[in-house]
Amino acid sequence: MRAMIWSVAAAAVLCTSAPALAQVNVSQSGAYGQVTLNSGFEPDPHSVTLTAGGDIEASSVNSSCVGMIARRADFTLRYRNAGALPLIFSATSGADTTLAIRAPDGRWYCDDDSGGGLNPLVRFDSPRNGRYQIWVGTFGQEPAPAVLHISEIGGVGERPDFSLDPAYGTVDLVSGFTPDPYTRAIQAGGDIDASVLGGNCVGWIARAPDYRLNWTAGSGALPLVFSVAASADTTLVINDAEGNWVCDDDGGNNGLNPAITFSNPVSGQYDIWVGTYSQGALQPSELHISELYAQ
Repeated sequence: MRAMIWSVAAAAVLCTSAPALAQVNVSQSGAYGQVTLNSGFEPDPHSVTLTAGGDIEASSVNSSCVGMIARRADFTLRYRNAGALPLIFSATSGADTTLAIRAPDGRWYCDDDSGGGLNPLVRFDSPRNGRYQIWVGTFGQEPAPAVLHISEIGGVGERPDFSLDPAYGTVDLVSGFTPDPYTRAIQAGGDIDASVLGGNCVGWIARAPDYRLNWTAGSGALPLVFSVAASADTTLVINDAEGNWVCDDDGGNNGLNPAITFSNPVSGQYDIWVGTYSQGALQPSELHISELYAQ
């Protein structure tokens, strides 16, 4: 069974108002300050150093929220000119932290560990204009130093999510397929740092997979080779049929092209991300799937 990495949409719990809301002060501005940010703000992320935790259980605002939070919000964001960009809140700390956010619509959004490790992350794909009251909690009783990050390009520690639909489609291939290679044009890149996956993963990738292969292995000894042809410096990230994250930067045969070879590929789902080594604009590329060679 594939190891599941929860998407923010699944892990960030939408919390409705609760009778115990009076335990926290939703009207007072943040103890560590407030800021007005227009969509497209720089620098991104906007980061704030604070002390996480408090003496109020986050479950007092809703039973789905966890951690210990303060009575007063830690930080207040007034967000304006919302457009096509997401709005992403995350926190980093040496402790196990949580997030509780009261959005402009009066609803609560909470998270524990979606930001990688024990760090929380809450993402609004279609954010509203208005005031966001933000609490950074601790899972235990002791307060802890933490950094709150507000971003439109990617949460600190945000991870790719193979449960999402691939941006450029899906193909079913059986060993021995023709023509070989199978190719697909893809705009490489994204706003997530692939290094959050660990190992030798590098580059900038999208949250959703770029492409998905449903593979049926044969009885022969042919490998399964993924590679990219591009004029830009590209990278590859694959979540394979056994749930492993496999990455490459310059392993291809030409220039700075990446390639990943599975010598004994098993049948199943392979989710594929084509990244750019440097953060920036999307770059045209061509994904190649082959049993013969790499680009």
